[in-house]
Amino acid sequence: MTTLDDLRAELGGNERLAADLLRVTGEPGAVAGLFPAAGRRYGRDPLGDGWATDEAARALLLAAVPPEQVGDIYRHGDTAEKLAVLKALPLLPIGPSAVPLLEDALRTNDTRLVAAALGPYSDHLDQQAWRQAVLKCVFMGVPLKDVHRLAERADAPLGAMLRAFAAERHAAGRDMPPDALALLDQLKEA
Repeated sequence: MTTLDDLRAELGGNERLAADLLRVTGEPGAVAGLFPAAGRRYGRDPLGDGWATDEAARALLLAAVPPEQVGDIYRHGDTAEKLAVLKALPLLPIGPSAVPLLEDALRTNDTRLVAAALGPYSDHLDQQAWRQAVLKCVFMGVPLKDVHRLAERADAPLGAMLRAFAAERHAAGRDMPPDALALLDQLKEA
């Protein structure tokens, strides 16, 4: 998993970001103008491990502000900003306090937000909420490979939910996604 130090190393030569991080450290309210402008200020180039420059910069900006600001930044953000917050959550020292942000993302119909909500920070979701989120992924066509610790957390109740959903799909003449069928097979063997 990527760490804040990894992101700092990737963006180490960005003098504008370095200056902005110093500014935000002394003046946390400055993040309100910098966070939305991250793509324009720092670029959108792809980095390693599924990150882009603007997302990495946003994660570093979030790490520079008090944790209680993270929720407001998410709530006032556009989709790209919300996605960056969700990706940054496991890197921040916030414990389970941001679970409501996951719950919000899981209520959307944006597959990018749903997938990001089931990243490493989803370890903070209780098992029932996590199962419902996995089922939503199957329903929306979000690849189950994006679900953090799927093999470890999948259990018999999830299998029952998936079997019921598969029966509905079959009755409607629709197929189940192959990754969901593979998960059902794994759950039968366990």
